[in-house]
Amino acid sequence: MSQSPWADAPVDLRVEVTPPWPFRIGRGSGDGILRRRGASLVRLLHVGEEPVLVAVVQTAPQRVLFAARSESRPAAEAAIERMRFATGVDEDLRPFHERFAGDAVIGKAVRANPHLRIHRRAAPWEALAWSITEQLIELQRALEIQRRLVRAFGRRCPHSGMRDMPEPARIAALAPAELEAFDLAARRALALRHAAREVAIGRIDLSDRERAWPRLMAIPNVGRWTLEMLSLYGQGHYDLVPAGDLGFIKLVGRLTTGHPKARADEAEVRGFFERYGEWKGLAGAYLFRAAGAGMLTESPSSSARAPRPAGTRWSAPSARPAAA
Repeated sequence: MSQSPWADAPVDLRVEVTPPWPFRIGRGSGDGILRRRGASLVRLLHVGEEPVLVAVVQTAPQRVLFAARSESRPAAEAAIERMRFATGVDEDLRPFHERFAGDAVIGKAVRANPHLRIHRRAAPWEALAWSITEQLIELQRALEIQRRLVRAFGRRCPHSGMRDMPEPARIAALAPAELEAFDLAARRALALRHAAREVAIGRIDLSDRERAWPRLMAIPNVGRWTLEMLSLYGQGHYDLVPAGDLGFIKLVGRLTTGHPKARADEAEVRGFFERYGEWKGLAGAYLFRAAGAGMLTESPSSSARAPRPAGTRWSAPSARPAAA
């Protein structure tokens, strides 16, 4: 960040972290908010009304540097905490790896990719809003909608030119027709606006999964898949998998029947992931990685028929509609 126009910011906070488990810095986000610049990840965050420019760089295999520039130290500290959550740098995934390195389905991918993490959002609102835009639509089309919303309504930093996620109050103030103008389907525009309003006025606290879910479920066109995406990508829980994801429906169908074009239903996908217990979300990421890299190690005809006791939107297909 030494070349940043924020060089004269009052606060320049740097925190070095030693990951407790193998770690690799991730990629930028498809919505353009989190950007890869050389060896670092950079984004604009807001803590309340205060903008913070935050960056992450891996300086060595076991050293990750977080840096934030802002007007106040509390805002810089909060932004770094949010990025530590988003990157998963503090997580010790040893229990997962000890348990599933020998798994018949994903074991090879687990052993080959110990650094794999869920690429979370820095705030749960981001995960909720974008999961609504991704319902029943091709991923690339959803990403274009997201980029357009960010360009139009995201708060902009005059120093860096970067934009943050549109805040709930901004989305709530839009008319449904304004959202539809960005290629968002009418029902999803209404759902996004409704959810934004509930979050903006404080009726829904997205940091509390147990209390937030019933209120979110009361919003038309916000269903289980959307909430599972929020749980995994915005709230940091591994115990659920977005079972309505078309990628999972296709993979589990193929694995459980041996037929390359077979599709499972959501109940079958949930049953498949029961073997992974509280690690379903991470197991889902490894299932996609295994499929994409040709590492599925169990024969399709025998997979998942006798699950052992023991949950991405980044699935490989570019077109992956998902349930609400």
